[in-house]
Amino acid sequence: MTATDGGASDGGAGAGSGDGSTGPGDGSTGPGGDTVAAVVRQWRAVRPDLDTGPMEIIGRINRCAALLQQAEDAPLRRAGLSRAEFDLLGALRRTGHELTPGDLARETFSSGAAVTKRLKQLTERGLVERRGDTRDRRVAHVRLTDAGRDLVDGILPEQLAYESAVLSGVDAPRQGELAALLGGLLGQLEGRLDALRA
Repeated sequence: MTATDGGASDGGAGAGSGDGSTGPGDGSTGPGGDTVAAVVRQWRAVRPDLDTGPMEIIGRINRCAALLQQAEDAPLRRAGLSRAEFDLLGALRRTGHELTPGDLARETFSSGAAVTKRLKQLTERGLVERRGDTRDRRVAHVRLTDAGRDLVDGILPEQLAYESAVLSGVDAPRQGELAALLGGLLGQLEGRLDALRA
């Protein structure tokens, strides 16, 4: 997910914090509101004819993603891995078998060029290895080395604990509700985004 622009878009942040108003549809989520609430109020002031409801959802998703990316992932950083590299290693670990670079691109929502670059770096570190296909030399198969598997297994519990700490301000029932809502949205987007772009 690319989120670096989330804080700069009109639907993201870029304005000050809220003024403390709360209530349905006012763009705030609690005392003080949030930066997206301020953006929404500004747009409503200059374009009251527009429905800014979608901005309140998409903007907040973008802003959350941008903040999480800026904070980085402490366990991954200590291991010298980017989130994208860990996602690639994780795909190989959780599927439990070899994958082609094309498979990895689909599993990690990445471009083929990005996967090729990450595989080169991870191969140089001895975390993955590639073998050619005996029937088609254009095809490569990628698997974790023992070192790669041990690294993933060692980092994952720590990474999950880190992510739990990030979400600690949201109680368990609301986390479940949020996960379900985001899952529904993601499922729709995965099925419809290409059509919306056309």
